Amino acid sequence: MSWAQSLIKLATYEVETLQKRLAEVRDRREAAELKLAVLEAEGEAEMTRPDADPMDGLYRAHFMAALRDRKAQARAEIEVIAIEEQGARDALTQAFEEQKKYEQVAEQARVLEARNQAKRETAALDELGLRKLAR
Repeated sequence: MSWAQSLIKLATYEVETLQKRLAEVRDRREAAELKLAVLEAEGEAEMTRPDADPMDGLYRAHFMAALRDRKAQARAEIEVIAIEEQGARDALTQAFEEQKKYEQVAEQARVLEARNQAKRETAALDELGLRKLAR
């Protein structure tokens, strides 16, 4: 295995690893967004319940305050995950660019080697032709 193939293989591994990381971050973001949606649904359900007891208003006020806090935490978690997701995207983009660079360098080296091989073959055939002509 040549040095170019080794570099390409390592770059491909890094890209795959970063793709898995990005997928994991997306899954966590989706879970956090789902958690926020559930909290909002709980708040709406609580607001639609009729007041059967005068103490329900007090309980509801405490419930809504706690719900606001939990929603704020969920939103903060989503923001943090969004920043992490952007970082993972940037790292993946950079890894793709590096992989493409290695592939281009390997392709250029292959083309150069083929060109040099063709020059050597042409030189060998020219030399053979000159020897036949000299006889």
